[in-house]
Amino acid sequence: MAVSTSPPADLSAALVLEPVAAADWLVILPVAWCLAIGALLVMLRRPIGLHPFIAVAGLAGLVAIDGLLLQHVIANGPVTMVMGRWLPPFGIAFTVDLTGALFALTAAVVALAGGVYSMADVNDSGRRYGFYPFLMLLMAGVSGAFLTGDIFNLYVWFEVLLISSFGLIVLGSEREQIDGAVKYGFLNLVATTLFLVTTGYLYASFGTLNMADIAQKAEGLRGTAPLMTLTALFLLAFGMKAAAFPVNVWLPASYHTPRVVVSALFAGLLTKVGIYALIRVTVMLLPVEREELSLVIAAVGALTMLVGVFGALAQSDFRRMLGYLVISGIGSILAGIAVGGPGGIGGAIFYALHSMLVMTALYFASGVAAQLGGSFSLSSLAGLYRRHAGFAAISLMLAFAVSGLPPFSGFWPKVMLVKAALDIGAWWLAAALLVTGFLTTIATGRFFLLAYWRDKADDGLAGTVKARIPAAILLPLVALTLLTLTIGLYPEPLLATIQDAAAGLSEPSAYLNSVFPGGVR
Repeated sequence: MAVSTSPPADLSAALVLEPVAAADWLVILPVAWCLAIGALLVMLRRPIGLHPFIAVAGLAGLVAIDGLLLQHVIANGPVTMVMGRWLPPFGIAFTVDLTGALFALTAAVVALAGGVYSMADVNDSGRRYGFYPFLMLLMAGVSGAFLTGDIFNLYVWFEVLLISSFGLIVLGSEREQIDGAVKYGFLNLVATTLFLVTTGYLYASFGTLNMADIAQKAEGLRGTAPLMTLTALFLLAFGMKAAAFPVNVWLPASYHTPRVVVSALFAGLLTKVGIYALIRVTVMLLPVEREELSLVIAAVGALTMLVGVFGALAQSDFRRMLGYLVISGIGSILAGIAVGGPGGIGGAIFYALHSMLVMTALYFASGVAAQLGGSFSLSSLAGLYRRHAGFAAISLMLAFAVSGLPPFSGFWPKVMLVKAALDIGAWWLAAALLVTGFLTTIATGRFFLLAYWRDKADDGLAGTVKARIPAAILLPLVALTLLTLTIGLYPEPLLATIQDAAAGLSEPSAYLNSVFPGGVR
């Protein structure tokens, strides 16, 4: 029998040979957890009444997992987990830094609030047609997008959340929902296709899709690869996902059509995944190209802000107004990306996290307003303050928060963005940020005065009747409002973490070392 004389293969260059630390499993646990809970809900189709409780418990567990993950990253720096033990760039990597962990935790908080709200907003028909499995699949896609370290898998997780969002937007099968779903689906599929084409172009140029590998190779390929073209294509694809001007028409045409809880989750999560991807690619992977396109990004940001806020001023429907405010907020984030530096990138991250919380809460508030007033339209809404003074106070606080007024969470990122713009001499961008904040105050103030302060002429009992809001609706609304107030009053811990996250994106040596320890590739 022949005996091989070949030397044993050295697997250390291709495989992870050491046991994975228990804490590092937190990197992929959010995705696995969401998929497992979603699968459980699909299997338990008969006792449909259990779905809300299982889903809320699962989302509470997701908040705990993401909280532990953020704590782990703060203590130990970026963490990488590779699939099948194959080392990057051969294996698919999940890499989590402070930015990804912050976005993932905030998304989990928003989803938990939405899960509680849905207990009163989603009826048995919605439960039978799969609201809660779709919700868990949506969170698997969102979590995967925030935690992946691979561009192609970022595309995959976009597809996962997009498929689940199709299921959520058509629940109810009303004509308006179908119309909104067609517009939402068509333009998002165009953006996803553009993303896939650009990803193929990127692979042809770099020979890799691992984010850390791309960041390392970009400098050496700057003179030969079409990096400016790639950056522009990513800007267009992610800009469409985030609803930036001029590819933003799908959002106000669709976000007002599904159930309130679905609109709230979409406003808090979906556009922010697009913004996160844009920050990750332009700031960490292609920073030189971002700098060269900064004027274009700034102009797009300013136009997005102004188009959004003018659209909000023109609306007489509560949810349509909020859709335009989502767009306006995306413009503020783009302004931070354009300015760059610790102040600009930090302000963009802070504003995105703030917007996830506040826009979700505002959509919840629109649902309560419709419940108390019987409509989303200003022509019918009136006297809400007399019906429920506590709810009116919550709505006013949220209006201050989205306008960037103290002492709420929107004030600090607005200050950071204005200061960063002035520091580089972009006074016109700072002016656009300030004007947008002022016009947002007018838009929300107009709605508050007409829908809350104005007396309802045909309701003689408005002053004596106090409406009751279900606890499942009031609890997440109050919790998110208190959270935005707490951040506004005591921003230091979050601000310090965000500044570290921005520094980690601008100087990603810790991220690269997590993927390629010791610089070995």
